[in-house]
Amino acid sequence: MGAFEPKRRDLYSATIKHFGSESEPAFEHPDRQTRLWGRHWGCDNDVGKLRAVLMHRPGSEFDVIDPSKFIQETGTFGDVDKGWYWQSHEIPDLSELQDQHDALSDLLKREGVEVISLQGVESGRFKSIYTRDSCIAVKGGAIVTRLAPRMRHGEELPVTRALADIGMPILRTLHGTAMAEGGSFAWLNPETAVIGRGIRINDEACKQIADVLRVQGAELIVIDLCGYDIHIDGHFLMIDTDLALVWPGGLPFTFLEQLRAMGIQTVEITEEDNAWIINGLAIAPRRVVMPKGMSTATRQKLEKLGVEILEIDYGRVQLNGGGIHCSTSPLVRDSIN
Repeated sequence: MGAFEPKRRDLYSATIKHFGSESEPAFEHPDRQTRLWGRHWGCDNDVGKLRAVLMHRPGSEFDVIDPSKFIQETGTFGDVDKGWYWQSHEIPDLSELQDQHDALSDLLKREGVEVISLQGVESGRFKSIYTRDSCIAVKGGAIVTRLAPRMRHGEELPVTRALADIGMPILRTLHGTAMAEGGSFAWLNPETAVIGRGIRINDEACKQIADVLRVQGAELIVIDLCGYDIHIDGHFLMIDTDLALVWPGGLPFTFLEQLRAMGIQTVEITEEDNAWIINGLAIAPRRVVMPKGMSTATRQKLEKLGVEILEIDYGRVQLNGGGIHCSTSPLVRDSIN
């Protein structure tokens, strides 16, 4: 048997020479993604043409809401034992939520966006409508987050199944004590992202997300949110590669300075604006979906800069604590490079 070992080694050597390991191109390279995963998945920006988005139409999970469960201390509704809470003083009918959500979904479809529906939401998980929070699209795939409040624990499972069903790679599932929600993450450019650290996003999550981005050659900027703020998307929205809508009162001055240094112009909302307009969605450079309530002054500023505004009524959904941006989780965008 030993006499054949040199020949076997020669065979192995020749095989490796012609059919050896190939680490290049990288996992997230467009050609490799298309060949092996069916399409070029993920996002490296927040403004390129939106191609696919994850959404969830409100349904029976809202049945848990009981109008008799009013909490005097908060001035809103909720059940501490069951772990659910409603963030507004008014509870709309389910049909109203569905109508407004359908209008947003239909608008995106008319714009050529593939709307992927999240299924299998558990009873009582009525925050699942805000798909932005449960996954973050990065280059070549997604990061499944780990949601912070008790009533959102478990939303990660149907999202993981949805991504698997469409064949989107999951590059990281946040684990250990990490907690993060996608509403506090934003791409500034393909080499830079920002996350707002606060009551829903901790250091361990920032570290794990930064690990994924670092492998892809991107930096994660960590800023601190103010007080009990939940997400950065209440204060910041990229509209183009060099333009953002902001409410400066919710952002650190140092971050505003970083934006200027990066050549990103900011338009500040006014006291006359509905604050929810920042929670919009860019579907292409300088083409953005926003809820009604923009002041004439802000509209004129944006339109002067060539921004096209697609306006819808989303006020009933906002009573649940999230807007248009929260309700949409981009899975595929065109690159801006």
